[in-house]
Amino acid sequence: MQEQNKNLILATALSFLVILVWFWLFPPEEITNPPVEATTEQPPEAGVPTVETATNTTTETAPAAVAAEDAPRLAIETEQFSGTISLLGGRIDELSLNQYNETLDEGSPTVTLLKPEGEAGAYYSSFGWAGVEGIDSVPTPDTIWSVESGETLTADSPVTLSWDNGAGQIFRTEISVDEDFMFSFAQSVENTSGAAISLRPYGLIRRHGEPQDMKNFFILQEGPLQMSDGVLESYDYSDIADLRVNELERVPAERVETTSESWLGFTDHYWQTILIPDQATPFRSVQKYFPSRDIYQAEAVMPVQTVAAGATATVTTQLFAGAKEWEAIRNYEREGVTRFLDSIDWGWFFFLTKPIFWLLHQLNLIIGNMGWAIIALTVVIKAAVLPLAWKSFVSMAKMKELQPEMEKLKEAAGEDKQKMQQGMMKLYKDNKVNPASGCLPILLQIPIFFSLYKVIFVTIELRHAPWFGWIKDLSAPDPSTIFNFYGLAPWGTPEPGSIMALLFIGILPLLLGISMWLQQKLNPAPTDPTQKMIFAWMPWVFMFMLGSFASGLVVYWIANNVITFTQQYTIMRMNGAKPDIFGNIKESFKRAEKAANDASEPKGKK
Repeated sequence: MQEQNKNLILATALSFLVILVWFWLFPPEEITNPPVEATTEQPPEAGVPTVETATNTTTETAPAAVAAEDAPRLAIETEQFSGTISLLGGRIDELSLNQYNETLDEGSPTVTLLKPEGEAGAYYSSFGWAGVEGIDSVPTPDTIWSVESGETLTADSPVTLSWDNGAGQIFRTEISVDEDFMFSFAQSVENTSGAAISLRPYGLIRRHGEPQDMKNFFILQEGPLQMSDGVLESYDYSDIADLRVNELERVPAERVETTSESWLGFTDHYWQTILIPDQATPFRSVQKYFPSRDIYQAEAVMPVQTVAAGATATVTTQLFAGAKEWEAIRNYEREGVTRFLDSIDWGWFFFLTKPIFWLLHQLNLIIGNMGWAIIALTVVIKAAVLPLAWKSFVSMAKMKELQPEMEKLKEAAGEDKQKMQQGMMKLYKDNKVNPASGCLPILLQIPIFFSLYKVIFVTIELRHAPWFGWIKDLSAPDPSTIFNFYGLAPWGTPEPGSIMALLFIGILPLLLGISMWLQQKLNPAPTDPTQKMIFAWMPWVFMFMLGSFASGLVVYWIANNVITFTQQYTIMRMNGAKPDIFGNIKESFKRAEKAANDASEPKGKK
């Protein structure tokens, strides 16, 4: 059994090596950005694309003539949204997500996605035109539009804004929204003049500063995101800011001339805003940063529209603004938005995280509870790897039967380690035992563990998802703590993320440690003192290490341990081995008692 224990230690150590590096050496950074104060000075406006003769460069326009808070507004009312459209530039700049609250506390406000200019963290979208030839006056973000039709934007009633430039062109924007998170902007220009005109429609998303609630966790993508010709590209905010050549550069930008199947915008942990032009039409994708006002901007500049005298041209662009719900985003992808599911950060193991989440989602639809769905998912995964586990546990059972022979080899070899090794290899070969097979099921847990961690951390379906009792949020650590005797004492609990919270862990981490400890007791303790010490401490080290992880991940690990224990015990019994669980437990307590007595015995006394 000594070789088997060595393999188990090696496999377990490898399984958690990356976890230790990732989550101990590189913890999430604290957010220290100061809050943005509102100012009466207007920042550079919405970056209207000004198409020049040859270079087609983009510049910042003058401050808005009308302050955003003074402009008239139209209401947005759907099942998903509450908000308004500002007639200043026709912006969507007030948007709250009705189905999501900021915290689990009673009376917690709904999540605010978009904010108007002048507020801290202003974040909005605007659409307009850039003149190319034959036209001098186009609507800008300073333009006050008129309401041509509609009073409130709902899923059943669009609204139409219009603006007459007084030079023979009438601009209109029909805004509609579906039952989920997709807005549509049909931009049209009617040319009533006697000559043809050329101009470009555009859409943009503008964000004032980096978001204050960023996780700054390196396994999570937060920031500018774009799909260019079917290839996903993601950036940090610093990547876009560093594009400028020097402080005098007025319009630093990363421009990509797309051919088709493209979109761009900003993604947060659970929310995103994405501009989606016609997927079959090429356009100019632009990411830029205005250093003078700390503003990030994503632009989609569509092809030039040449409108003959008496004709009308219309271009439609979509705007996704909302929660990164898997089902809604999948439906949009099926309707033609190229690889839209990849706007959710599936990570390096996307080939596992995607199917794992799909299965978890389906199980949740059947069961109706994410906690039990995670346990059901664990059962399915363990069933899928059962053939491999079967071979492993059968090999472990045979090695247990060979234990007496191994002890004889050890006595015969004495201090000759080479002779001992050769004898063991011959013994394994003669009995067709592969000592390394015990590592495979444990090593297989590495990508599964990280994939499930990614799913639980990234997907909004786990956010605020309850299990039962005190577990109200499977994406957060177990809130219970021995510090207040699990709620029996009148005082509160340690601050999450503090050293005290790390030490006074909850009930789920305790169950995790106990389940790992019981799994060890299927086999006698190793005879080697170093191995024995590692085995003794391993469950409790992992108990504290995983104590600050999401509850859903700890639930998975407990279920995994229980199922593995049951499988190993059953398979070993079926193959002639009889694990003495209670005997091994008693033996461990005897050793602990002996160690305590030896420690208390006066030095020098035999």
